This record gives sequence, C-alpha cells and structure tokens, in this order.
Amino acid sequence: MTRGRAALAGAAAALAWGLLEPVDQRLLHYRYSDVAILGKAVARGRAWRPVGLAIHTANGAMFGLAWHTLSRRRRVSPTAMALAEHVVLFPLGAVVDRRHPARGTREVPRIFTWRAFVQATWRHLLFGLLLGKLAGAPAPPPPARNAGPTAYG
Repeated sequence: MTRGRAALAGAAAALAWGLLEPVDQRLLHYRYSDVAILGKAVARGRAWRPVGLAIHTANGAMFGLAWHTLSRRRRVSPTAMALAEHVVLFPLGAVVDRRHPARGTREVPRIFTWRAFVQATWRHLLFGLLLGKLAGAPAPPPPARNAGPTAYG
C-alpha cells in the first residue's frame, strides 16, 4: 500500500459515509449529520452540502494517511483506529452543541446524544472497513532493531 492509495481509500470511505448518512438517519429517526456539521459551519443555503462533503472527504484522506503512517510502525486495524478516534473525540460534541453557528436549529440537532453516538459508531465502523478494503494490506512493520549484543554474540 502506498501513501497515495491510503489517502484515496480514506477519501472514498469518507465520501461513502457521507452519502449513506440519510440511511441511518431514517433508521434511527435522528438527523445527526457530520456532513451538515462541517458544511453548515462554513456555508449556508445550498452550498453547505458540497462544502461539507468536500471537508469530510479531505478529513477521510488525512485519516487514511495517518493510518498508513502508523501501520508502517505497527500493525493496526483501520477499523479499530476509526472506532478509537470516535470514542476519544465524541465528547467534543458537547462543545459543538454549544458553539456551532447553526446549533439548536432544525439544521443541526444536538450531537452529544446516545442516538448520535450510535450513528457515529456505525459510520466509523463502515469507514474503517471500507478504508481497509480499498487501501489493501499495509506493508509489514520493520523488524525490531536489536538493542544490544545477545548472550550468544
């Protein structure tokens, strides 16, 4: 796997996530959307969706690069890394709920909720699985360097 392939895989996985958001919104009867949060933070009117998708896709590419870099040092599942990122960063939703420019409106519902947590868990799981599938297997990490002479040497 190359850096470029990892970035493209991350971008494609994030784009798939963004396009599939309406499905889990209907299933869980909750309008939480990462694309809307990102897009409506910087754009209004019709522009928010393409802007949000672009930002989300760029974030996915950066995540793909981060996973590539880490996986060159040690084996790490992209799915486990995506879920860990979700669990660590989800509490920042409380800040978004207080500070987002479109907060508290029908446009951006509260995101620090259990429903949003379930939606984000599913989305991160999907993202990690797609990233791993699209990027391919990472190169094995280099062997550990010997810290010093062995008892035999």
